[in-house]
Amino acid sequence: MKIEFKKIILSLVLSSSVAASAVFAQKPDALALYRAGKYAESVEICEQELLANPKNINSYVVLCWSLVGKKEYAKAEAKAIEGRNLNSTDTRLIEILAEAKYYQGKNNGALEYFQLYLANAPQSSRDIGFAYFYIGEIYIRQAKYQHADIAFSMAVHVEPTKYASWWSRCGYAREMAGAYESALVAYNKSLELDHTFVESLRGKERVTAKLN
Repeated sequence: MKIEFKKIILSLVLSSSVAASAVFAQKPDALALYRAGKYAESVEICEQELLANPKNINSYVVLCWSLVGKKEYAKAEAKAIEGRNLNSTDTRLIEILAEAKYYQGKNNGALEYFQLYLANAPQSSRDIGFAYFYIGEIYIRQAKYQHADIAFSMAVHVEPTKYASWWSRCGYAREMAGAYESALVAYNKSLELDHTFVESLRGKERVTAKLN
């Protein structure tokens, strides 16, 4: 009788364990959803995670990434600030806050946080080039073309062979600063990466005319 009772208890324990494992395995992965471009679903999962654990920094990070993906920049900014109240040094949240401010036209605030990000991010971070690119765009907005040239030059130094658009913007900043020869170099670099890139084709035509 005792042996049968033990078998029943063991069977129940094993069944519960298998069921719990199945539930865990089926739990949606917010980061995977974000990477798949399913931003709304990712937001929903992250919000559920934060209800369960309001101090989960990773949930804040993925939530903010997904909100930026949905172009809900004001909400992304607010949630990034909430997350930074828990960990003010998390460079992921600093970069998200900078990006959210950038897309809302908050140029000075965005510039401040991009600079803070660059001062603290590890050199291996994949977002360093993007931070310099955004800084360049902010300076373009402010008509500070020499500053923009420096920022874009840093961006293409970090990622020299990836983005024709970065070289093109570098060329534009140089062109607007009156540095036509170096602008031509940047436009040519852009066209080496994408010979059909319209902005670079037009920019090259403009600066070539000015040099001649």
